[in-house]
Amino acid sequence: MEELSGSAEHQYLLSSKDPAPPCSESIAAGRILVKWFLEMAMGLIFAAWVTFIFLFPAPLVTELYYEWRALTSDTIFGGNGSAFLIFSGPVLAITILAIARRIVMCSREEQFAKYPRFRLSTFPVVVDGPFGVVSAAELIGICLVVAYVVWAISAYTLEDLSEYSKSPLPPILKSATMLEFLASRIGIVGEFCLAFLFLPVARGSALLRLVDIPFERAARYHVWLGHLTMLLFTLHGLLYVIAWAMQGTLLEEITSWQASDTSNFAGVIGLSVGLLMWVTSLPPVRKMQFEVFFYTHQLYIVFVIFFAMHVGDYFFTFACGAIFLFLLDRFLRFCQSRRTVNVISATRLPCGIIKLVLSKPASLRYNALSSIFLQIRELSWLQWHPFSVASSPLDGKNHLSVLIKVSGEWTAKLDRNMLDNKETCDQNETTFLPPKITASVEGPYGHEFPYHLSYENLVLVAGGIGISPFFAILSDILHRVGEGKPCLTSNVLLVWAIKKSNELPLLSTLDMESICAFSPDKLNLDIVIYITQESAPSLEEGIIIESAESSHVFPVSNGCGISVLAGTGNNIWLGLYVMSSIAGFIVLMTLLEIFNLLSYTETKSRYRGLLFVVCMLASVIIFGGPAVFLWSCWEKRTSAVEKSEHCEQNVQTAPLMPSNLPQRESISSRRVLYCSRPNFQEIFGSVSDQWGHVDIGVIVCGPATLETSVAGECRSRNLKRGSDSPIFHFHSHSFVL
Repeated sequence: MEELSGSAEHQYLLSSKDPAPPCSESIAAGRILVKWFLEMAMGLIFAAWVTFIFLFPAPLVTELYYEWRALTSDTIFGGNGSAFLIFSGPVLAITILAIARRIVMCSREEQFAKYPRFRLSTFPVVVDGPFGVVSAAELIGICLVVAYVVWAISAYTLEDLSEYSKSPLPPILKSATMLEFLASRIGIVGEFCLAFLFLPVARGSALLRLVDIPFERAARYHVWLGHLTMLLFTLHGLLYVIAWAMQGTLLEEITSWQASDTSNFAGVIGLSVGLLMWVTSLPPVRKMQFEVFFYTHQLYIVFVIFFAMHVGDYFFTFACGAIFLFLLDRFLRFCQSRRTVNVISATRLPCGIIKLVLSKPASLRYNALSSIFLQIRELSWLQWHPFSVASSPLDGKNHLSVLIKVSGEWTAKLDRNMLDNKETCDQNETTFLPPKITASVEGPYGHEFPYHLSYENLVLVAGGIGISPFFAILSDILHRVGEGKPCLTSNVLLVWAIKKSNELPLLSTLDMESICAFSPDKLNLDIVIYITQESAPSLEEGIIIESAESSHVFPVSNGCGISVLAGTGNNIWLGLYVMSSIAGFIVLMTLLEIFNLLSYTETKSRYRGLLFVVCMLASVIIFGGPAVFLWSCWEKRTSAVEKSEHCEQNVQTAPLMPSNLPQRESISSRRVLYCSRPNFQEIFGSVSDQWGHVDIGVIVCGPATLETSVAGECRSRNLKRGSDSPIFHFHSHSFVL
């Protein structure tokens, strides 16, 4: 594999924009210097933040922290301001620096290793366990989190034992006191876990874009952290219940709205809500009753409010940084989702697949591995469902498409809606009927850069509708090859496992021959289809079933494009929104301190945490809202200009009719195997012999069993590989909520 750095042609390979004239050497050098400085600053801040949290249970570190907090208690923000600066300030600072880094970057310049090498993030270590497929990097992260929890609880327990072992209290009272202190310590550890819990679910967060973690993978981390956090909080509450029962004050303590600096009853409500969210998020409930899981998870608002009232403003500063970032993203998503998006066309394929083509402005960028959240208001005003984008950005600047399989209640309603709309239109051919699909979109989200372009060799493994993102990848590659744009990929093997042959027409949604002329010297594309539940081909094999009869094209004028008000949108406007919200939060907290509304008194302690939450919400809406409004006005103006330019281009450009095109050879080789399942040992062995000592990107999208099989084979071959064998880099694109 040749290095891309030696070729100017590949300089902009992973840029989200078309190749632009290179910056002058001085400007480019300045950008690189600023980018390096920002990355170093973010790395140092993150390392110091994590190190402090990890060492915080140590008596020496705790003592130094409280001494520093006492020294800063006379400032305008007091000791709580110091706590906020240490525990939540770093994550906000890194967010600001990450946005600044995105602004100064001229383009993404990637250099790839000349020789194949292992990567921790793409090497599956655990392939069949409670966490699913876990990479080496993820396993290291899991071990560090477990080590922190064990170390923190052990350090706190030993400290409490040494302090209370010689206490003159009666044995029962001493044991109860020990349990109370241990419960308090476990609660602090749970708060630090809560500080990370909200970071993965901020879908458009600059932090996720900084480390290039797509939301479908971040959702897994949120699930893992959620289990750990709720386990700690449950243990925290259980120990208190036992201690109070030993003292005979259980009912009095549980129903106490004001006890010292915490509110026990608020904690009971918060923990109860958290347990309800936790139980309904478990796989058996989530898979069988998704709506129950979805609706109960909206109770996070109640959880945060009562959590803040329970712990007060001081302990709330431990986790409020991540919660604030989540609020920033949630408000932006709310603004984006208010727009009704134009459905350019809706196609119902015979195999039970619905294809929606949605309008978008040219300024809204995405890549071939993106996903969106879709709401159909005729079906539900509250439900949002994630779908992989099935189109490439090179398919057109003003639209994107998704494929939806009819497999559940929500999708079945959409299917019936389309059928009813088609029948009504057929009966009223002379009367225009407005469409019955009112769509709203959040996103797109996904990888910051299309990593599939970084591999010369690709193996794409799909199960059923899991082929959707691979249509986007193939279209992206074919466009680049056909249009002469930089493209490193030269060998692609697509393995598609389906149950019935009636799913074969799904391939017709990607017209490879019209995208790219046959260029075997530039791209070698092999497609192998496994039909698992049919033993012989049907009479219609080889004939693409036309889907035009079951499609309905909606008029373009009935909606707008997807709003660019997303965390993945314009970096300058995003930076203004984040900065103004943070500044507003500081201003509001300053005003509260000036007017002594956060003074530490018994009568006001129950409301201090609540006021903290109110300030966070108000800063996002009052101070960040105007920035979002100006961003929206800028978007409308830009979209109007783009629309006029697009119309002029359509007038000046005459479309090519299929009848005028020469007959071309198929761009790919295709095999269909009946009553058979993929044998990945044979498949990977074949590509190993054929492609040799190279890096091979393996991307899987399908059921968990398929993902496990592929990951296991990648791990096995990487561990046993010889000097001339390839390295398989595993990527999963499966989205499971």
